[in-house]
Amino acid sequence: MVAGKGMVRMETRVAVIGIIVEEQNSAEKVNAVLHDHSRAIIGRMGIPYRERNISIISVAVDATQDDISALCGKLGRISGVSVKAAYAKN
Repeated sequence: MVAGKGMVRMETRVAVIGIIVEEQNSAEKVNAVLHDHSRAIIGRMGIPYRERNISIISVAVDATQDDISALCGKLGRISGVSVKAAYAKN
């Protein structure tokens, strides 16, 4: 997609990223990665599930597929963190 005057705008997608943090000492690293990608974040919701000693985070994003994959990859490499993304069809 062309954005005008020689600038090319990359095609973006909307997705929801589900994050489960099972090691509470990893939460700071998760938040740092999310902060680094804040330009793509539409909104986020965090739920502490105290009975299971985990945190559940859902993040809505609008970014290129490459950026979403990179974000999920960075999060998935953090110890005690599980990540999955679901993409909108259009």
